[in-house]
Amino acid sequence: MSTEEHTHPPYMKIWGLLAAMMGLKVLVGVSSLPKPIAVALLIIISFSSAILVALYYMHLRFETKKLWLLALVPFPLIAILILTVIQEW
Repeated sequence: MSTEEHTHPPYMKIWGLLAAMMGLKVLVGVSSLPKPIAVALLIIISFSSAILVALYYMHLRFETKKLWLLALVPFPLIAILILTVIQEW
């Protein structure tokens, strides 16, 4: 754990941004966009919200690089899952 001081993140602003992202995902889901474009937008929005949650609510922004490495381990597995699902189309 880091010994340097840090200010508290603006939790309500981040919560508002996450709520707006959720609303955007709903709008993309009910829109008449072509399926590949809708899926790409949903993946981008989902990754963005996951990064916000990890950085601020899981406090990774203030942690050491070793903990960052541990948090990045699942991403290759996510990529494998996404590629497998895309091949099923």
